[in-house]
Order: sequence, then structure tokens, then C-alpha cells
Amino acid sequence: MKKRLILLLTFFAFGLGSCKEYLDINADPSFPQVSDGNALLPPIIANMVRGEAWDTRYVGKYDQYFASSTSQDSWDRQGYIFGSGDLGGEKWSTHYWRIGKNIDLMIEDGNKTQRYDLVGIAKAIRAWSWQSSTDLYGEMILKQAWDSDRYQFDFDPQPDIYAEVIRLNQEALTDLARTDGKEPTAATRPGDIVYKGDKAKWVKFIYATLARNMLHISNKATFSADKVIEYCDKSLASNADNFNVTHRASSSNDANFFGPRRGNVNTFRVTDFMISLLDGRVLGGVVDPRLPLMFSPAPDGVYRGVVPISGDPNNVTGNVRRLPFLFGYSPAITPTPGTGKFLFKDDADHPIITYSEVQFMKAEAAFRKGDKTLALDAYRKGVQANVEWVSTVDRTATPIPTAEVTKYMASKAVAQTADALTMKDIMLQKYISLFMHGSLETWVDLRRFQYDTNIYTGFLIPTGTSLFPDNLGKTVQRMRPRYNSEFIWNRGSLANIGATLPEYHTKELWFSTK
Repeated sequence: MKKRLILLLTFFAFGLGSCKEYLDINADPSFPQVSDGNALLPPIIANMVRGEAWDTRYVGKYDQYFASSTSQDSWDRQGYIFGSGDLGGEKWSTHYWRIGKNIDLMIEDGNKTQRYDLVGIAKAIRAWSWQSSTDLYGEMILKQAWDSDRYQFDFDPQPDIYAEVIRLNQEALTDLARTDGKEPTAATRPGDIVYKGDKAKWVKFIYATLARNMLHISNKATFSADKVIEYCDKSLASNADNFNVTHRASSSNDANFFGPRRGNVNTFRVTDFMISLLDGRVLGGVVDPRLPLMFSPAPDGVYRGVVPISGDPNNVTGNVRRLPFLFGYSPAITPTPGTGKFLFKDDADHPIITYSEVQFMKAEAAFRKGDKTLALDAYRKGVQANVEWVSTVDRTATPIPTAEVTKYMASKAVAQTADALTMKDIMLQKYISLFMHGSLETWVDLRRFQYDTNIYTGFLIPTGTSLFPDNLGKTVQRMRPRYNSEFIWNRGSLANIGATLPEYHTKELWFSTK
């Protein structure tokens, strides 16, 4: 993370001067001489999606949401492809550069202009970014981050980063609660492309991050189920509170990362495991009403998925068993802008966090506490919220009829009583609800549960020669720090945490240990 790169990338990303020396030269009334928080907020929010979407291409294979259409894919084998392409390093780049120092500029502007809601929003986003990034990489550069006088940076342990998430969120809540200053709601409305300046919804977003922060340490003695439940109760209250980032889809620059215009998921196919959760093989013999809205069948009318590492053996033109694109049509058809289905359309929203996830977090916490009545209530709310949300993702698709939703909620696929509810019920429905957009959070769950196939029935853990050779027989646990910053400029510090070892990606993260 070289000083020069930080300054250049911050400037070029947003067209706003971040270097004081630059701002002082040749004042031009047509070019802003200050960094306005309203102008910074839209690209910051857009980059929240960028980091997660780009790295979902790899994490989603660890999750077994999708797999390669060809065999022996390194990521399907729980391995990696390492080098200057920065595969799996976009979240790192986004945290430190594309969001990075611009948060400080936003806070500075908010304090200077007495727009304290901007300050609170900035801190909330940084807290979320720390949380979602450390859950991917583990140790990160915290105390020396954005220090422009350094060329080498020390890594900090994950407990310190988890504590920083709490600290920032507490400060953000204080800032958002302030009633002094200037036009606290109107100030953010021009730049807040998600909540339109609604401070109450940003407060709910903060509590969702705090709920994740506590739930992620469920294996530790310091875990508090009561705290998770408290945070969830203060968080998103319905699908109307979902943190949805929209896409205009006028070009590849503003199109959904998963849509056909960008072509980022052309080689991916939904897995057999994911299909098995919807076609009745795993959950009570009931065909899920979400299935036809989320996926498409092969030409012979049968819904199938790829088995990770094996690829699609029917991937030839004319084969009626050939798996379709995630866009919903045959690979024999060239992906075309404006086509697709579900989350795989150019103009589809990208949710950062949803009401259904909040309810599943609450359900798990209540179950761990032993309050199965509360767990059942939250679990059922989570299932129904996701079914209803799936109906709205594709604006051109026919929604699931209310009668079908009611029928599904009363079926064997959904637990009906507190005594019948299991952790498996909760986690499999959460897994379904987070498909694609929540891949990073699902990987947190899989690692917390140690890839337990008693919970994730049908999940295939690679073994023997199917497992990536560098794993030395162990499951994947983390991504590596970004190659083009840390391995080029900061290699000495990487060695201190063991990140230069070929098997570093199998080193368990603090949050999942006991």
C-alpha cells in the first residue's frame, strides 16, 4: 500500500482532490476545491457492491452456490489462482482504496459543514467494510492504515478489527442521533442512493453489522445470543429496509456485475447442491416456489446443477441435458444485454444486507440460547421474507402467487413447530436466502460450522486428489491479501503472519475458533 498509490487512486476514482497541495493550486470555479460528502457517497456505496461482487466469483465456488462448467477448476477444489490478476483481492483493494481514505474526507466535510448524519453514515460504512473484509482475509492493516508517511505496514490481529467495528458503529450511532447541525436529513438525500437520507434506516443498517459482528464469534465463550437478538430487533424490520444498490445498466460501467452485459459469470453453473435444496431432495420432498424464478431447467425440462470439480459433462450444443447459463438460457446463445433472470439481469439490484438475513441471525441466536419458540418465529419470518423478496427481484417475472407462498410455508420444507426446528433448518434456509449476493456471509457460516455436512446436507468437501494440492488435506479458510499491494510492496510484513506460505489460505481465522 504505497503512499503514492493511495493518493493517486483516491483522486482518480472520484475526480475529487484528496491531496491538499493539489487543491491549493490554480483555483478553478468549475472544479470543486473541497471534497463534498454528498459527492463522495454514491461512488462509495457503489464500491461496497464492487468489492463483494468481484470476489463472489471465487467465494461463491467455496460456498458451492455455483461451479465451473469445466472440470478441475482451482477454486472448486478449494484452491486459488495467485498473482498479478489479484483474484480474490478486490475486496482488499476496495476497502483500502476505493472506499478507504474517502471515508475520512466524508467525515471531515460532515464535521466542517455540521452535517453529522454524513459523519455517521461514513463511519457505518467503514465499520461494515472492516467487518466484511476481515472475515475474508483475517489479519489486516488497522492501526497503520492510510498512514501516508509509511511504505511498509504491519498487520493487526482479527480481534482488534472486530473491536474497531464495534467502536466505529457506536460512534456512528452517536453521530446519527445528533439533532444539532444543519439539515441532517436533507443534507444526505442527494448522495444517499440507498436510503435517501433516512437516518432511521442507517441506524438499522448499523445494528445489522453489529449483529453479524457478534454472531460470527458463536464458537467463543464471549458470544452473547442475547446481544445478537437485541441487535436484530433494532435492525431491518421488513424487506423495505433492505440495503439495495440499484443499477442503471446504461453501459457496462453501471450495469449489475452479474448481468449478461458484463459477462462475468458466463462460465458458472448453479450447483447440484443448490438445486437439491429447492427441488425437494433435501427439504421435505417439496418443490420450492422460488426454483423457477431463480433458475432455469435444461432443454429437457429438468432442473439440474453441476457437481463441483466435475464440470458439466453435457456441455455441448444440442445436448438436452446441457446446463443453462445463470442468465437462464442455453450457452449456445450469446449473452445479450437486457436479457437474463433473477439476480443475473443488467438492472438487478444488489442487496448488501436483507431483512431475511437479520431474521435468520436472530433465529440462530435464539436457538443457541435454547429459546426455540423465538427461534421458530424468526426462522419462519426469514423464510417468508425471502420467498416474497425473490418474487420482486426480476421486475418482469410473474411473482409467486400468495396462495403458493402460504402453501410452501405450511409444507414439510419449513419447520412448523418449535420442537421440530433444527439448526439445519435455519442454516439451509439462510443459505438459500443468501444465494449469490450474500456469498461472503455464507462463507462465514460455513467456516463457523466447520463445513459440517450434518448441517449442510449434500455439501461436497473435496478430499484426496480432488482437493487443491497446496491445502495439505485441509479446507479453505481465507483469501490472501491483495497481490499488487501487499506482495509487491509489503512482503516483509506478510511473512510475519505466514501469508507467504503456499497453504496460508487454509489457516483458520480467529472468529471461527473456540
